[in-house]
Order: sequence, then C-alpha cells, then structure tokens
Amino acid sequence: MVDKAGPLTAAQAQRHLLNRATFGPRPSDVESLAKLGIDRWLAAQLSPATKDPAGDEAWRAFKLAGADPATVRRSVNQYAWDAMFETGFATLGRQVFGRRQLFEVVVDVFANHLHVSTPSDRGWDVAPQYATQVIRKHAFGRYADMLKAAMRHPAMLRYLDNDTSTRESVNENLGRELLELHTVGVSSGYTEKDMRGSAYVLSGRGATEDGLFEYRPERHRTGRVKVLDWSAANTSARGGLALGDKYLDYLAKHPATAKTIARKLVVRFVDDVPPRELVARLAQVYLRNNTAILPVLTALFRSAEFWNSLGRKTKRPLEDVVGTARALDVPFGPSSDKGLEAMYWQLNNLGHAPLAWPSPNGYPDVAPAWSSAGQMLERWSSHRALSYGWWEGLKREKLPADLRPRSGDTYREWFDRLGVRLIGQRPNSRQRSALAQFVGAKTTSRVDLGRMEWQAGHVVALVLDSPQFLAR
Repeated sequence: MVDKAGPLTAAQAQRHLLNRATFGPRPSDVESLAKLGIDRWLAAQLSPATKDPAGDEAWRAFKLAGADPATVRRSVNQYAWDAMFETGFATLGRQVFGRRQLFEVVVDVFANHLHVSTPSDRGWDVAPQYATQVIRKHAFGRYADMLKAAMRHPAMLRYLDNDTSTRESVNENLGRELLELHTVGVSSGYTEKDMRGSAYVLSGRGATEDGLFEYRPERHRTGRVKVLDWSAANTSARGGLALGDKYLDYLAKHPATAKTIARKLVVRFVDDVPPRELVARLAQVYLRNNTAILPVLTALFRSAEFWNSLGRKTKRPLEDVVGTARALDVPFGPSSDKGLEAMYWQLNNLGHAPLAWPSPNGYPDVAPAWSSAGQMLERWSSHRALSYGWWEGLKREKLPADLRPRSGDTYREWFDRLGVRLIGQRPNSRQRSALAQFVGAKTTSRVDLGRMEWQAGHVVALVLDSPQFLAR
C-alpha cells in the first residue's frame, strides 16, 4: 500500500478506506475501524444482514419516503411532489446519520446508474417506491435482478416514456438508454437497428393510472428481433413480457455490461480514470458470480489499485456537505428532519441534491464536473453553517468538546488536534501559519479560551476548507 510519498501507515490506510467507503467518517467510524481492523470492518459493512437503527430512524422522520403509489395517492394532491422530496430528504438522512455507510454509498452508485430523476413530473406517485424496491432492495444482490426490477417499475417506464409505446409507434427512449447507459455501452458496437430491436422487445411494458406495472400484449411489437448476438422470433404478443426478461438477462450477463458495472464501481471507489486492468479483473468476477455485486466489491477492496489510489478522488458537493455533518458528529434529534430539509436545499443550490439529477445518465463522478470557484464558496459557506449550527434542526449551543480548545492548549496543539480529528492528519506548517494569522496569535501562544468561545467555529470551518478535507 503505497502512494507518491511511500508506504501507507496503518492510520493512512484506515483513513483512506473511511474516505472512500463512507460519506465521511464520524468519530465512531474511526473508533470502530481501529478496533475491528480493516478486514472485519469491511466484512461487517458488506454483510447484507447488518442492521442500521440510526439510518432507519432518520428515514422514518419522513412518512412518505419510499411510499408505494397507493399510499402516495391517498396522502397528497395529484401530481404533488411531496413524496418525492421526502424520499430525497430521507435518503440524505441515511447518508448523514446511518452507520451502514458502505451500503449507502453503493445505493448512491446504482441510483445514478439506473437513474430516475426524483423529483420529476411523471414520478410523483411512483418514484418514491423505485428508490426502495429497485435500488435499495438489490444494491447488495444481483445486477440482473436489479435491472429486471427497474424495467418492470412504473417509475422507469414513465420516466423514459415506455408507457407511451404502441405496436404501431414504438417509443425508443428506454430501449436506447438500456443499451447505452444501463448495460453494454456505446463501445459494444450496437447499431441503430439493435437499438430499435431493443425498444421492440420492451414494448407493451407500462403503468396503470394508479401507478402499478402492467403489460399490455396489444401494445407489444411482434416480429423477429436481433440485438448484438441475441435474437428471438418474438411471435407471441402474450409472451412478450417473458421474452423481455430473457433479453434483460442476456444484457446483464454480457461481457460489455460486466465492464460497465466494474468501471462504474472503480470510478466511484478508486480513480476518475479507471485502471483498465482492474476493470477487466472485476468484470470477470462479476461474470463468474452471475452478476452478484458483493463479490465485485470484495475484489475491489482487496485490489492493489484501491489501496494505491490515495488522493485520486475528490468530494463532490454531496460528499462534502454530508461529510462535514459527519465529521462534526452532528447528532440526530427531534427536529433533525428540518435540518435535513435545509441541507437538501443547500445541496440543490450546489446542483447535487440526492436522486435529483435531471438527465437519465445520473450525477457525474469525476472532479472536473464539479470544479468552479462559485461552487467552492458555497461549500465553504456550508462548512460554517454546520460548524455554527445555523440551519434549523441542526442547531447546537457549542461545538463537540473534542473540537474545542482545552485549558492550557497552545494554538499549535489545538490546530494539530483539529487536523487529526477532521482531516486525519496534522495541518502543515503553511496551514498552521494561516490559522494563526486568522486568530491573530502565534502558534506557540496559549489559546484565548474566551475569544475562541465564539471564534472556534470559524477555525473548525477553515480546517474543513482545506484540500485534505476535499480529498475522498
């Protein structure tokens, strides 16, 4: 395990894992990893049986989060977006307060891969359930099952207009995105004819006015179809649904899809420029394990490329703001739902509210997509809002005791302790000098506890503004 400076220390390796496998470590995550060690901590995080009471509590704060269409329709006015917003708030709640962090990160990966914009006009009653019954249900399962669930869910079928298809006029949106985004990708060499064939196979799948899945044989386009090296006579309209599932199984198990899924996970956990050799190895793991996701993740975290990728990823706005709340150990309380709403709208201003990317390709996960001076200033404002508890529902009278200066501390001792606590390392000499300049004292001077009673939040925020915190 090495980076440019040489072998990683045990502390560096643990911090690297926490930065990548969580939305940002809380002190309890650091303690848990130190106690269990890397292998046992990862095994617990990767276990489908692991419970998450803290995440469940945050989710339950929003009654319509993940609700089924009937519940949504009983609870809100027609076409109202309340349930979709609550699903976004609750998703954020699990990211901020949940302990099953690696699962939440993987959920985020696949929510962007099989993406349905939430909120969106036609998802008002069906998108909340999509988040739970398609993405969360299968995130640690088989990709083939997740794909088939997505292609039978009214949220996806409405989002990509498959419910408007008729036998005479087939809408090609879903068939095209299925190939381009969800499975084999453009590099597989599929043609326009393949794309039309893909749309024909999926025709007939739609949704009722009540938001339930339906298959209408009279809308299914029959006739021989061929996509890449898969073909079928497609003579029976009644058999079109089962034929479509066979087609989806073929795509899920295609070597090009294996590379698509492997690449997506490598970009998330390893590098904006995914190492080809690692992608190829993980694709083989995916194929050998019948599209199961957990073996791919296990192989990824055992790879040299993962452990040698220190500094190769940066936080996007979501990881930055959520990571700040977790670093500050913001507790869940009776009014945390209001705080999560405030955080959601700040992330919306930053262009990165959970589930809300407006296009089918999901949020980008590479640094250049999020690089702008204006956005950085907004992120720094978020650091101060959370440090001082400005947002209703996340207010606190004081910083946690381990972030405040102690009696007898020099400024250097306090700055160093803040660095280790918040960014996993002591500030360098230039950063110490900048912090000292901000407080107007020498690093060797004793901390003025009276003045820092109100200024400490700014010092904490400055540490969170550092490039080290931006690293993922």
